[in-house]
Amino acid sequence: MSDIFYMTQESYDKLSDELDVLKSDGRAKVAAAIAEAREKGDLSENAEYDAAKDAQGMLEAKINEMEKSLANARIIDESELDTSKVTVLSNVTIRNVKTKQEVTYKLVAPSEADFKEKKISVKSPIGEGLLGKAVGDIAEINVPSGVMQFEILNISL
Repeated sequence: MSDIFYMTQESYDKLSDELDVLKSDGRAKVAAAIAEAREKGDLSENAEYDAAKDAQGMLEAKINEMEKSLANARIIDESELDTSKVTVLSNVTIRNVKTKQEVTYKLVAPSEADFKEKKISVKSPIGEGLLGKAVGDIAEINVPSGVMQFEILNISL
């Protein structure tokens, strides 16, 4: 069984638009590169042809992955989410119990994760450790350097 991908309508539309571009423009560019490389003669020793075929394989793999994501997508309506516990799309403020450092993250689907924007995947160790916790709970999260403890300070949308 495939994983379910939770995402907002905006993210779904963005992924769908990107897929459409890859299917049309991306495939056309790869086909043109393959045709150009074929014109250069012997395919058995043609590095440009090999590179174009590799690019085609990577493009098709990406298209396939995006199609799977869209097929298994579940659209989340933020207005229906409960803020009593950490869920997908929650903004959660946590404090590192050891260092007392506070940070706020938004938990998002893996395809939307962007650490620079403080959007972390619900599939990441921290995301998984925070899911289902309430304000005041301590989340113990296994990271490569050991176990970290975070206190949940606030949950919002």
